[in-house]
Amino acid sequence: MAKVVHFEIPAADLKRAEKFYGEIFGWKINKFPMGDGEYHMVQTVETDEKQMPKEPGAINGGFVARSEVQKAPVVVISVDSVEKYLKKVEQAGGKTVMPARKSPVGIYALFTDTEGNVTGLWQDLM
Repeated sequence: MAKVVHFEIPAADLKRAEKFYGEIFGWKINKFPMGDGEYHMVQTVETDEKQMPKEPGAINGGFVARSEVQKAPVVVISVDSVEKYLKKVEQAGGKTVMPARKSPVGIYALFTDTEGNVTGLWQDLM
């Protein structure tokens, strides 16, 4: 069974979102270079040396710039092959809205389900 492993919260102003969530919940924000910009990783729980949550069932996430595709929070599901699951999504009536993109640690894509919800797929490369 595939599990939810990450979340993304879109924001018009990433610094404002970081301040808001950091002050309220104590979340730590780490910025990493990614593609043509940087990714704002959100740490909600302590992590191990592989940056994985130490607490069973907990997930970390990220802040992303609000866009036409990511207008609302997105959950990300871990799969063994993003390409394989994008094919399954299309066969089931869903639609790829962001094709697979490779990062140093994994492959990421976004799709819409048959209800119009945007969901992420993640393939770990570590």
